[in-house]
Amino acid sequence: MNMRRSILAGFTAAILSATMGAGFLSNRAQAADAIKVGEINSYTRLPAFTIPYRNGWQLALEQANQAGGIKGAQIEVISRDDTGDPATAVRIAQELVSKNEVSLLFGTFFSHIGLAVSDFAKQKKTLFIAAEPLTDALVWSKGNDYTYRLRPSTHMQAAMLAKQAAQLGKKKWATIAPNYAYGKDAVKAFKAELTKLQPDVEWVGEQWPTLFKIDAGSTVRALEALKPDAIYNVTFGGDLAKFVREGSLRYLFDGREMVSILTGEPEYLDPLGKEAPKDWIVTGYPAAQIKTEAHEAFSKAYQAKFGELPKAGALVGYNAMLSVIEVLKQAKSIKTDDLLAAMDGLSVNAPSGSFTYRAADHQATMGAYVGKTGFIDGKPAMIEWSYADGADYLPSEEEAKKLRP
Repeated sequence: MNMRRSILAGFTAAILSATMGAGFLSNRAQAADAIKVGEINSYTRLPAFTIPYRNGWQLALEQANQAGGIKGAQIEVISRDDTGDPATAVRIAQELVSKNEVSLLFGTFFSHIGLAVSDFAKQKKTLFIAAEPLTDALVWSKGNDYTYRLRPSTHMQAAMLAKQAAQLGKKKWATIAPNYAYGKDAVKAFKAELTKLQPDVEWVGEQWPTLFKIDAGSTVRALEALKPDAIYNVTFGGDLAKFVREGSLRYLFDGREMVSILTGEPEYLDPLGKEAPKDWIVTGYPAAQIKTEAHEAFSKAYQAKFGELPKAGALVGYNAMLSVIEVLKQAKSIKTDDLLAAMDGLSVNAPSGSFTYRAADHQATMGAYVGKTGFIDGKPAMIEWSYADGADYLPSEEEAKKLRP
């Protein structure tokens, strides 16, 4: 048996272990009855990320159910599209909990939607595993007992980038970010972390375009007028493409250092094609270059099912479903109190490496890949990258407790 098959066998064995033991202490999960789980995401609003994300969790779900499910019960995911609207997301969450009687909720992408579903989870006393929303408020200033977050937060990724940015020795910095919770948090965190590392840094200005409505021409002109030595960028998706195109036409990036959160993710880098910038310091996901045994096993299975390399969304979706599987496996029952007890300190073995959900602030220690933008075989890609362990970029658990209400 080759190493890739060994790793796949390892994943299967881990899932199979969940089928061992006594009944699941609930009439809703006995024998062949399915354990219902609710999933919400912005599939029609941002398909470039959320469709690979859905592929990822569906792959993990299929593997779990083929291995026997959880203690004799299959997992049934009821998935809904929130269309990028917080009110719709809350209405869907209500239907999933009240009508479909799901045991827990997971998913969401945009920070404002994650916060809305988090507040619903608190009111309805339902476990919510937020897969993607990055705002720090989700686990800190607006954190609650029922919400846990998977992806490395804006604070974590900003700290990873600030560590690299400090080595540039640039004094005058400008920022550009979408004008909503995620963008504001990402700028605040980067400023704080870079200032710690480089106390003489000077912040010369900010640009706050409306999400997905960027006026790239005026934004680029405003940034150029500030004459910064370096720029920190938080735009993504279509806004990023417009910003890169206009900035290149107006030579905004020439002779300036660029630091950019998420830009190294294939969802955002690949569409830029030959227009992709070079030498930006970014967080992202170099899927084709990761050669750990666990990741290669995941990538091989994903390619076999979907015919393409996994994107960042696929990894997040896969890890989100692994989190659902593991909490269901470890909990004494599917009652919320038992699920919450299992979530605190829950460890998950994943293709990107093992991570833990901290009891203090409910943030997972999943890390991110940090490197530069470049080209490999004529295609945009991350280069000179390394994996940053999320645990190294979080405040201590004692400090984190003070950040929560």
